[in-house]
Amino acid sequence: MSDSGIYLDYAATTPVDPRVVETMLACMGEAGNFANPSALHAAGRASARVVEHAAGELARLINCDPRRLVWTSGATESNNLAIQGVLRAREHRGRHLITMPTEHKAVTDVAKALGREGWRVTWLEPEPGGLLPIERLDAAIDDDSQLVSIMFANNETGVVQDIAAIGRLCRERGVPFHVDAAQALGKIAIDVAALDVDLLSMTAHKIYGPQGIGALYVARCDDLSLEPLLFGGAQQGRLRPGTLPVHLIAGFGRAAAIAGGSLLDDYTHLWELRDRLWRGIESVPGVVRNGEADASYPGILNVSAGGLDGESLLLALEPLHVSTGSACNSQSGEPSAVLRSMGRSDELAESAIRFSFGRPTSKRDVDAAIESYRDAVTRLRGLLPEAA
Repeated sequence: MSDSGIYLDYAATTPVDPRVVETMLACMGEAGNFANPSALHAAGRASARVVEHAAGELARLINCDPRRLVWTSGATESNNLAIQGVLRAREHRGRHLITMPTEHKAVTDVAKALGREGWRVTWLEPEPGGLLPIERLDAAIDDDSQLVSIMFANNETGVVQDIAAIGRLCRERGVPFHVDAAQALGKIAIDVAALDVDLLSMTAHKIYGPQGIGALYVARCDDLSLEPLLFGGAQQGRLRPGTLPVHLIAGFGRAAAIAGGSLLDDYTHLWELRDRLWRGIESVPGVVRNGEADASYPGILNVSAGGLDGESLLLALEPLHVSTGSACNSQSGEPSAVLRSMGRSDELAESAIRFSFGRPTSKRDVDAAIESYRDAVTRLRGLLPEAA
């Protein structure tokens, strides 16, 4: 608990781990590895070694060849590069993209933009718990399908898709498979080879690393190529040109190494916190849990309280820092598209609150959140006009 309140919005952004800050600072200033890693002089070669080390740490976390990683500014850019890059490279084969309306806006907005350009986009609706039935995907794939894009763990509900089954199907049908793993990286064990994933989007700021740095894993496959979004240099095989930010990459690598070493402990910690919170609020009249409880990442708990407005509830919960949904969609004022796709009414979607936990979250924080939520719901319900 901090002086400014209790932070339970770790699905949006995590604090930078002090060990990560230390690694980044070592790259900055005259005594650091600040040189352009593409330069051939000694300082440039030293920076290149820092980048290579970070790539090795991130590659270990997802079990891939570090040479298959492309550095980006974050998962949003990685998603754009993966989707647009693959589809534009394969446009001569067909113009069909398959995804879900429950994806992050960094995927859905790309799909909508491609749709306006004439691409055919199939939106696969989930079951009420948020999971995608594999037979629904199988029926959607046809000869024109060039990419399937399904996120690993949902950023609003925590629902985890059966990535292994989806990957197998895509491999059998010969369609590249892209996964947005921004919410899963460093929190759920990921093995891209075992999961048959062709492209995986990642970001550092969800795993106690710095903002502004991400990566895209691109499998080595003769049938897989990408068109770049940016032009202007030969860095990263011209796929993503520009001078690499050595300090950010070093921070991402250190965060990945820490996450890999604490994966099991972190998962257990979050599981205990989520269950403690749910047990504390499930008896509140009208409260509904959003998302399949048995197939979800434990760092997120999404609940609705029928009849209440989410924004009013959010304000009533202060100084508890939580969210009404995705932070990237918080300004729209619209009910969550994710929850509506899962069959939730506008009333329930509008009252949704997302709690998300992190390494620093304590049982004391959760207990305070329980008390705050119960009090806020009771107080706001008391202000509602009585039914005639």
